[in-house]
Amino acid sequence: MDFIDESLQDYVEKHSEAEPELLQQLNKETWQKVLQPRMLSGHYQGRLLSILSKIIRPENILEIGTYTGYSALSLAEGLSENGELHTIDINEELHDLQRKYFNLSGYGKQIFQHTGDAKEIIPKLEKSFDLVFIDADKTSYPKYFELVMDKLNSGGVILSDNVLWSGKVVEKVDPNDISTKALLTFNRLLKEDSRIETIVLPIRDGLTISRKK
Repeated sequence: MDFIDESLQDYVEKHSEAEPELLQQLNKETWQKVLQPRMLSGHYQGRLLSILSKIIRPENILEIGTYTGYSALSLAEGLSENGELHTIDINEELHDLQRKYFNLSGYGKQIFQHTGDAKEIIPKLEKSFDLVFIDADKTSYPKYFELVMDKLNSGGVILSDNVLWSGKVVEKVDPNDISTKALLTFNRLLKEDSRIETIVLPIRDGLTISRKK
C-alpha cells in the first residue's frame, strides 16, 4: 500500500540523501538474484535508518532480520568508533552475500552475523543495545519485543518495520491471518507499555520509533 501519492513520494526521495554506491550495487544484486526482493529496505528507508542511527550514535546495534544486509549497512553508518552491530537471520543461504557486502563496506569488522532463530539467539547475546531494528517474522514481533526490552539501554531506541502491514491493521482481520493478528498485538504493546514512548510513521509499510524511558 502507498500512503502518499506516487508523484509526491518521488519528490520526497529526490530531495532526500542520495543512495550510496555500494548500497545501489546491493540493491541491484538483490533484485537480480534473491527471492522476495521487496523485502529490501531500499533507498528512502535506508537513508532514514542511517540518519536515525547517526543521531542516536549507538555503541551497540541489534538487528532482527538481516535479509541481504541493506538495512544493517544503513544502520552501521551511525555506529560509534568501536561499536558493534549484531544481526540475526534464519536463512543461512544469504550469509555469504551479506558478508560480501559487509566486507566491501568500512564496517565489516564491526558487523557480527548470527544464523538461526532469533528467539533462541537473543537471550544468549551478552550485550546491551542502544538501537534495535525489528524486521523479521511478523508473528514473533511480540516475543522479540519482550526479549529485547531487558537488553535495551535507558534512552535506547527500537525501530519496528512493517507495522501497518499494507493497511491490514485497519481492515477486518481474517481469522487465519496470524501475521496481522500478531502485529495488532505488537502495536498495542508498544502503545500501552509504560517503559517506552512510541510514534508510528506511515513510511513505506509503516515504521515505529519507540524510545525506552
